[in-house]
Amino acid sequence: MQYRILGEPLPVVVCDVAAGETLITEKGSMSWMTPNMKMDTTSNGGIGRALGRMFSGESFFQNRYTAEGGPGQIAFASSFPGSIRAFAITPDAPMIVQKSAFLAAEQGVELSVHFQKRLGAGFFGGEGFIMQRLSGQGTAFVEIDGYACEYTLAPGQSMIVDTGYLAAMSATCSMDIVTVPGVKNMLFGGEGLFNTVVTGPGQIILQTMPISAVAGTLRSFFPSSK
Repeated sequence: MQYRILGEPLPVVVCDVAAGETLITEKGSMSWMTPNMKMDTTSNGGIGRALGRMFSGESFFQNRYTAEGGPGQIAFASSFPGSIRAFAITPDAPMIVQKSAFLAAEQGVELSVHFQKRLGAGFFGGEGFIMQRLSGQGTAFVEIDGYACEYTLAPGQSMIVDTGYLAAMSATCSMDIVTVPGVKNMLFGGEGLFNTVVTGPGQIILQTMPISAVAGTLRSFFPSSK
């Protein structure tokens, strides 16, 4: 497969696939394709894996697109202004990404639910509690909300992140939730009660415009129903 990511901040990934090559994607992600791309809707791994994907914000079924009779082309557009990142997934280098971030991947990539293991992250992590795990072998495409800022954390090195701004991290990283220090800061700081702490080693990608933050900003501009 060859691919091009075009058009930020409203990006699309255009994939040129060889005959017989298959890509998997979530429902409604395909934007355009050549006529020889055959679609097949499947649970892709059985009911257990399908239910796991539902917990991580994706649909029960996935679509498989295969080039028949020769090379084909298929494109997947982002659903929100931002960027699309390509990850090289290998058995020893899975990635953890935000809920609903998965866009498409080669058929060797497996999408599953990832629960944060630490108790604090579980109770107070909000959207960060349930994430998506990309494992297996192949290239995967992930949506980033807004601009993507990338950091490489050394072992034991941490970054404090406001909830929702963590887009992706290496599976070697750990995540926990801490309270904002100081009662005055918690009540009047406007940053909420909790922050996310991501600790290395590994790569993290932070996003500048989480959908949840945009929705919160726009909410005050819409008339309330009575």
